[in-house]
Amino acid sequence: MPADSRHTRAWGAVRTAWGVMAVRVGLLGTALITIGSLTPAYLPQASPLWPILRSVGLAGEGGRVLGTVLTVCGVFLLVDAWFRLRHGRYAHLQPLAVVGLWCLPFLIAPPIFSHDMYSYAAQGWMVHLGQNPYDGGPGLVPGAFADYAPWAWRYTPAPYGPLAIQIARVLTELSGGVPWVAALLMRLPAIAAVAGVVWLLPRLGRAIGADVRQITWFACLNPLLVIDYVGGGHNDAWMMGLVVVGLWLATRPRWWPLAAVVIGLAASIKQPAILGALFLPLLTVPLASWREPRRAVAAVGRSLLALAIAVGTFLAVSWAAGLGFGWIRAVGVPGTSPSISPAYLLGTALQWLVDPGGTGWFTWTGRVFLAAGAVFVAYCTVRYGPRRPLKALSWSWLGTALAVSALHSWYLLWGGLLLPLAGGRRRVPWAAILVVILMLCYAALSVGGRNGLWAVVAAVVALLAWLAHLVIYHRFWARRHRFGASSSLDPAPSAAPQRDDGDLRVGADADGRSPGTNPA
Repeated sequence: MPADSRHTRAWGAVRTAWGVMAVRVGLLGTALITIGSLTPAYLPQASPLWPILRSVGLAGEGGRVLGTVLTVCGVFLLVDAWFRLRHGRYAHLQPLAVVGLWCLPFLIAPPIFSHDMYSYAAQGWMVHLGQNPYDGGPGLVPGAFADYAPWAWRYTPAPYGPLAIQIARVLTELSGGVPWVAALLMRLPAIAAVAGVVWLLPRLGRAIGADVRQITWFACLNPLLVIDYVGGGHNDAWMMGLVVVGLWLATRPRWWPLAAVVIGLAASIKQPAILGALFLPLLTVPLASWREPRRAVAAVGRSLLALAIAVGTFLAVSWAAGLGFGWIRAVGVPGTSPSISPAYLLGTALQWLVDPGGTGWFTWTGRVFLAAGAVFVAYCTVRYGPRRPLKALSWSWLGTALAVSALHSWYLLWGGLLLPLAGGRRRVPWAAILVVILMLCYAALSVGGRNGLWAVVAAVVALLAWLAHLVIYHRFWARRHRFGASSSLDPAPSAAPQRDDGDLRVGADADGRSPGTNPA
């Protein structure tokens, strides 16, 4: 297809998406989050934006409360837009156009709900200066980059893979040594990764016979994907972008060795990706039963070979990066900061109740959860891996995220993005939707906590108001108008198309065909 034709088609998809009210509401939400991010909850003390905020009187308590309210309202608008899009009306809309519009304000926003982008930039600057981030934190190299890095990680080694650190080095060098510019540049690979995820996940779903509408709505348009992967710029996005590429390649017969190489590259960014290599050969040649010894041995052999290829790729990248394997000593670093993980909460509670002055109970609780997580991953691999590899992978990553001592919403996206592909034609569990809402509510309250007492009060009031709206709208008004009553995420196939700017069908696959259309 000629380049002009592709550009015309892409621009037409954007214009079509802009014509839907729910899409514009979501864009307003991300715009409010961007404006509300100009508060201490997001901005380091060294940020050049502080003189501007002081000059307009927004650096004090009033600015913090206003920023918190705008952020919370923005989150709620984005979630509300997401809910409005779950019942189909416009099968021709492209999800990439919708996500692209929602992400526009984040291109110039400070890191959202996290300061990790500043840490990536500081670690890249360390490599530029000849320091190894696996030996210590940015505090080893005092200066502007260290001033931007959050206190929690200023003196801790990097737990990330060598490819992630080298990518950060290149982007930091492109910034000309300006910390805030380097942090914004960390979004470039995240944006590319999200575009790849949104583009390929529907294709992957069609290849394995999953419901493309559910994949589009729950995975591609998920508010966590927009906020954490683009707004927060987390390198988990880089990892998952490569993972989805690898899984898509593995749906082609005999392409799984190349897919294993891609998974190895993903693990070089963040190590949990390596688990995906086990299931690559099973996507095209599943194992019907463990009771067939010859086929079982062949399937296990292919899976182990795929894992070996991925590990070999990881080792090759580590050797080429020249940073060694110091990340092994740093894998526990994320767990040193308070989080809402079950292991951290239970361990802290037991330690406080039994031995407030020690750390033994906290340590043992973490080990028990890790052991339980390993058992769960093994169970999923054996129980579901042979016939439903993506279910095994999705559940294994979700179990891993819940078992480690640090839980963040972007960890849940590892398995969450694959959840609509795990159950074939079954709908996404409502529990998964509830988790998305709860994680966003927690993030909104956390913003208030960082901005002071009155900001917390404002966040709680806004949260309660939004929850009341959610109940009223989706339990009464939506039922009355007959596009919220079904317990399914999608409308009945016989529903007649009706235009309503508050309701959007994101049911087309990546090629623009309606769900159920057989590929050529």
